[in-house]
Parts: sequence; C-alpha cells; structure tokens
Amino acid sequence: MEEPPVQELRRRYTQGQLDEHAMHSDPMEQFAAWFKEACQASLDEPNAMSLATVSEEGQPSLRTVLLKGYGPQGFDFYTNLESQKGQQIHSHPQVSLLFPWIALERQVIVYGKASLLPRAEVEAYFATRPRESQVGAWASRQSQPVASREALEASFEEVRLRFENQPIPAPGFWGGYRVLPAKMEFWQGRAGRLHDRVSYQMSSEGPWQLQRLCP
Repeated sequence: MEEPPVQELRRRYTQGQLDEHAMHSDPMEQFAAWFKEACQASLDEPNAMSLATVSEEGQPSLRTVLLKGYGPQGFDFYTNLESQKGQQIHSHPQVSLLFPWIALERQVIVYGKASLLPRAEVEAYFATRPRESQVGAWASRQSQPVASREALEASFEEVRLRFENQPIPAPGFWGGYRVLPAKMEFWQGRAGRLHDRVSYQMSSEGPWQLQRLCP
C-alpha cells in the first residue's frame, strides 16, 4: 500500500469534551479520574509517560518512563541515577511529564520539580520487581557505551550468577524520583481542531488556579 503524504495524515476527534466548570478543583484528583479511565480502556501501558529533562548546555532530552506511583505528593518513577536523565535531573531538577492517551484523544502535561525518593521506598519497590529486572539494573550501566550486545548479555549472566539463590539488593546507583507538580494541563481533542485545554497553576495563596487555554 502506498504511503500517504505525511501532511495529509490527520484524524477527526469525536470522543469527548472538557468543561472546566465540571472538573475537580485539585488536578491530582482530575488526573486520578482520567488515569482510571485510561486503565479501564485497556490501553497499552497507560502509565507510560514521556519525561523531559535538560542538559547543562540547555539541550532538552526526552524519553519514555513508567509511572510507578502518584498521589497528593506527586508522580513517582525509578531509574539508574547515573543515567543521562539522572545526571540532568541532578543539575536541573525542573522537568515535565506527558501522558499521551491517544486512543482516548487525551493528554496530560505535568510541569514540576523532581526530588529523590527516600531510600527505604526505593528498596521496598526494588524488592517487588521481577528478578530479571533486578539483574538488569545491576548489569546495565545505563546511557554508557557498551562494546556489543554480547558484552551486555555477559554482564547480565555474571550478575545473575553472583546473586544466585539469594535476594538481589537495590544497587546504590539505582533510585527513584518524585515530581511535585507546579502546573498541570489537561487536553481533550475536539472537532475542527478546537481542542479543549484546561490548565491548573499552583498559587502562592493556596488553591490551584484553573483556567481554559486556547488550543
């Protein structure tokens, strides 16, 4: 089948609308409602989110990570602290997250500051991971060059044998971050590209400030 011109690729948005007057006053409650719907819709990895960080030179970086917890305290994820994202967060903790629930014609953007999770929480979560994932955390020096796929697999096998028949502890270079939101935006696709965008902005006076934005 012939590939259509990229400029002609578009879809009609028909599934819903967003009324700022009917939304929760707290964006975390609104997120919880949408996240529940995303899970009930059986989307592939509804907890997948894009994480944007920036280097010391001002170069943005983007990758997909998995949300592993959320609540009034913020959004949690885990990673190698020595990875590119870990180093960039250490230098510039201001980050943004994007949840692309395309099948529901929705997305949520989070702007906030990332901070390290308590070590006890990291170790408790690490203990629940599949054993192969635990081995992989030790075997892969994330974002560092590796000679070959075979070298990576050899490192995996070395770690597997080292911890054979015993619990695998969380590496000291592996941890988690919590993103405390300062701003959140909810987007719902609408017909004619007149999409609904509603923003929540943290206020120094206490309550979140909610406003509609032009699409």
